[in-house]
Amino acid sequence: MGALADIVNMGHWGRMRMWLLAAAVAIAGTALLSYSGQVDLSKSVAQRPSLPWLSLALGGLLFGVGMTLAGGCANKNLVRAGGGSVRSLVVLTFVAIASYMTLKGLFGQWRARWLDPLRIDLGARGWADQGLDTALARATGIDPKAALLGVAAAIALALAAFVFKDRRFRANGVQVGSAIVLGLLVVAGWYVTGRLGFGENPDTLENMFFATNTRTLESLSFVAPLAYALELMMLWTDASLRLTFGIASVLGVAAGSLAYALAAGQFRWEGFASVADLRTQLAGAVLMGFGGVTALGCTIGQGLSGLSTLAIGSFVAVGGIIAGSVATLKWMLRQAERS
Repeated sequence: MGALADIVNMGHWGRMRMWLLAAAVAIAGTALLSYSGQVDLSKSVAQRPSLPWLSLALGGLLFGVGMTLAGGCANKNLVRAGGGSVRSLVVLTFVAIASYMTLKGLFGQWRARWLDPLRIDLGARGWADQGLDTALARATGIDPKAALLGVAAAIALALAAFVFKDRRFRANGVQVGSAIVLGLLVVAGWYVTGRLGFGENPDTLENMFFATNTRTLESLSFVAPLAYALELMMLWTDASLRLTFGIASVLGVAAGSLAYALAAGQFRWEGFASVADLRTQLAGAVLMGFGGVTALGCTIGQGLSGLSTLAIGSFVAVGGIIAGSVATLKWMLRQAERS
């Protein structure tokens, strides 16, 4: 959200260039993993050959509204919570509850009944997955692997060219380095869950993906994993539940933020500014929880991990997130000017 806020409020593209560079690295690295046969992205949730367009668009829109009202996405609130923000801790709790309700509860019934059925079945049309590379291969008849490298290279190079066009960004080693590391972490997530975490189940003797909640390969995401983290803590004695890649990612971000805040002497307790602030933040948290699960990911889950697979649905979801956030930012700016 911060990147969009910088653009809307100040016309500054620094943080957006970071996100775009991270996306370029993630797309290039993930394509190389897939091309070399290290992982099979067609088995990921983002790449399934069924496109729930309404869920992706509306979920993304609501998530964008929610993260703006809550002052940041789930990942941002994890970082703040590690630094002592009780406000972010409360927001994360409500995000976790709302996302769990969307996965398995009341909100999930609404999602499954009214949104998810409206989808395009690409599998019935002979598509193996919903990647842009698959679309190009089917439209032109070129080799699927060549299409994968071509599409990934074109997008990654275009993003990199735009990003490094700015002299100030090129000179900012911290922003460039951070973006590259974030993109590589997305690639590493696919490798860990899709390669290292794939093997034979000793009980069934069938190959399976271990330690993921989706039972398939996945990379960084922070909305649904919050729900699973809450479930694990509430039902700790349930032997069927276990620590997964997503839960570990959530805990890792919070722990890393706490360690940095303590080491840098920046740990500060922070609460809500007012009752109105509390209302706004909680409304945003609920919208983030519902929207993030419905859109199959958040600014990281779809904005980086999803886009790295070149899934058409991820572009739809990210478009919704951007639209929702920008509209809410402009509305909040008008409200501030009136007051």
